[in-house]
Amino acid sequence: MSGKPILHYFNGRGRMECIRWLLAAAGVEFEEKFIEKPEDLDKLKNDGSLMFQQVPMVEIDGMKLVQTRAILNYIATKYNLYGKDIKERALIDMYSEGVADLGEMIMLFPLSPPAEKDAKLTLIREKTTNRYLPAFENVLKSHGQDYLVGNKLSRADIHLVELLYDVEELDPSLLANFPLLKALKARVSNLPTVKKFLQPGSQRKPPTDEKKIEEARKVFKF
Repeated sequence: MSGKPILHYFNGRGRMECIRWLLAAAGVEFEEKFIEKPEDLDKLKNDGSLMFQQVPMVEIDGMKLVQTRAILNYIATKYNLYGKDIKERALIDMYSEGVADLGEMIMLFPLSPPAEKDAKLTLIREKTTNRYLPAFENVLKSHGQDYLVGNKLSRADIHLVELLYDVEELDPSLLANFPLLKALKARVSNLPTVKKFLQPGSQRKPPTDEKKIEEARKVFKF
């Protein structure tokens, strides 16, 4: 046993990608065991590894953790990416939840029926430019510091920068009016651990395409 965290999920972004980002940013090497067929998922369910019969699941420090937010909270706490006190942690949670709201819309977008795609994309663009990105731009503007909370890198910055990459993949023009967010993206992307994760050949997963959706459908039967 290497002692590295082991991530159990299919070979795609989904709900595991934010966990990959956080571990990578923290400089933590991890292994992945990909769920490639329904039987792989059934095995995890049947051996009691999945408390709620679902993934993501991360083996870390002798535990089998499920539920994305619980996993992220543990990693952030363990690697000092969760603020210095209860007030900072509340802000980090609040910002991370905002990121997750928009991130969920973007993550589910490829699954939209073709007839609904244009309307969904319009809604995502509207919420991105009128609700979520202005809120984060204003946070950075209000204190003039390099990071969202306490002038120190936290999970909120890492989640937000992952989201900014997702937004850029969807439509690069959406970031045009947010200079402080673009500066944060550049700053975090140049941290050695993140820079390594952004290189080709890393454990970062490519954007979700039709082939990946079909693979996921076969495994998770949705």
